[in-house]
Amino acid sequence: MKRFFKYIGWLLGGLLLLLSGPILLATSGSLQGAESWQTATRESAGIAPAPETTEEAIVQVYGARAWSWRGYFSVHTWIATKEKGASYYRVHEVTGWRHYVVNSLPGEPDRHWYGAKPELYADIRGKEAEKLIPDIYQAVKSYPYPTEYEAWPGPNSNTFVAWVIREVPGLEVALPSHAIGKDYLGDQFVAEVPGGAGYQISLGGYFGLLAGIREGLELNVLGLSFGVNPLALGIKLPGVGELALRNTNPMPDTTP
Repeated sequence: MKRFFKYIGWLLGGLLLLLSGPILLATSGSLQGAESWQTATRESAGIAPAPETTEEAIVQVYGARAWSWRGYFSVHTWIATKEKGASYYRVHEVTGWRHYVVNSLPGEPDRHWYGAKPELYADIRGKEAEKLIPDIYQAVKSYPYPTEYEAWPGPNSNTFVAWVIREVPGLEVALPSHAIGKDYLGDQFVAEVPGGAGYQISLGGYFGLLAGIREGLELNVLGLSFGVNPLALGIKLPGVGELALRNTNPMPDTTP
């Protein structure tokens, strides 16, 4: 009987540890959302360069806290592209309230996700972006779950972005650890990490282990991830995401 209660104690302790991040976010009030998705802002955050005055091609990867209580656990991610000379961006993402869940349409690349301000994860420009965009279009078209959506453990919006990144040679972007669904591999057990250099194993998105140069180390338990990222000098906590001093993803060179 003592052993039974010991196991129960370990189980409850592990569950509490998993949920500590989301509970902290929920009780701290640090995530403020609109009362209704109908009134939540979808305006631009002013992060992306204006397409009308920017000639070069651009590829950007964004994320923002998911709507409502889901935001305590995860972010929603998307990809934005602008071809060379184009006066508009195309936004590529998955939304779960339609039969055909893939959206690839002109739109604001950096708009709020129903009240949540977006964060820029990666920004690729110029000739490198020009080479990537046709392959991004092809990967979007070949996404294997165009009519399927499961918020947990996937396939969902983060599964889509991770799929596109893996399918496009040269598009090496580490997604945040709290992008639940990025580790959903469908029938696969092993895959390359989105960051390019490294591999991961996953059991249906419920449990997994990831090791990559850009991502560092991640342990996925029920979709929630712990880890460390030596290159970024950061740690990863469930719900909270990565607390790091550096961004390991490609960004514009601002050196004079």
